[in-house]
Amino acid sequence: QVQLVESGGGLVQPGGSLRLSCEISGFTLDYYSIDWYRQAPGKQREGVSCISTGDGTATYADSVKGRFTISRDNALNNVFLQMNNLKPEDTGVYYCALTLYSDCGEGVPPGYWGQGTQVTVSS
Repeated sequence: QVQLVESGGGLVQPGGSLRLSCEISGFTLDYYSIDWYRQAPGKQREGVSCISTGDGTATYADSVKGRFTISRDNALNNVFLQMNNLKPEDTGVYYCALTLYSDCGEGVPPGYWGQGTQVTVSS
């Protein structure tokens, strides 16, 4: 059974940093992509970043480019989102999502989701 578990959220002041982790278990395929999404109160869920094992690409929403970095630990099946220079508008619940047999940006909806981790940026 595929499971994704996020961790690393919390309360941070503007300008601060957090590192989110997504631990993936329950499958052994080599070709997949992992997205990070976020949802702020009263707003639609938006894609933040994606990383693919197929073509090795990483993508970012314009709002986080230069501040967020996505990475993978292949041995541990973990995906990380390093978030620097956080802003109040980064506040929301962050979810990781798995799409099998797909690279980033192909428009295939994720098949598996984590439960989310809360990120709050406030002074």
